[in-house]
Amino acid sequence: MKPPGVGVHFTRVRMDTECTVANLARMEQALADAVATLMPGRDDLDVICYSCTSGSVVIGEERVIEELARARPGVKTTTLLTGVVAALRALAVRRIVVGTAYTDDINQHEREYLERQGFEVLGIEGLGLLTDQEMNRVTPEFLAAFAQEIDHPEADAIFLSCGALRSIDAIERVEWASGKPMVASNQASFWHCLRLAGIEDRLTGFGQLLREC
Repeated sequence: MKPPGVGVHFTRVRMDTECTVANLARMEQALADAVATLMPGRDDLDVICYSCTSGSVVIGEERVIEELARARPGVKTTTLLTGVVAALRALAVRRIVVGTAYTDDINQHEREYLERQGFEVLGIEGLGLLTDQEMNRVTPEFLAAFAQEIDHPEADAIFLSCGALRSIDAIERVEWASGKPMVASNQASFWHCLRLAGIEDRLTGFGQLLREC
């Protein structure tokens, strides 16, 4: 998925075990410290992305970006959620269905955010998972079936939300079966980071977004 010459570096933001609104909100306090561990002492970092959809929703997109920028001034910053919105707009879709890993209270935050961005959410359904371990264990095959189950005839696109889900491996089969684009959290954020870094490569095997936008 990574084009030649592109380096991808990761760090972890401290978080309590369960994915709840309260625990997600507390991640704000750990953002700057986590960013400081990314390529310390180097000045060739192009883009930083906070890769947690639900955390971006609960903390607030602008607040997350402020914390990232405070830790690494001069570096382009984004969030996973920012990338999702940019991806949906690049695909020129307005009506969406959303599948998440989350509980209903987090889903409500996400629905309200997406509606404020101008999207019509025809439906949102969560798996009710609380830990990364549970989310990581969900198979791409299950996610492909889940995406098709929540689809709506009037939806322009299907969005599977959560950076801990292995949704990327489900994209091609969902798009083939539904005849419409599917956006996944990690796919969208990676696409957005590439474009922010000025990399315009079109990549096959990861859905319409990376192939055409």
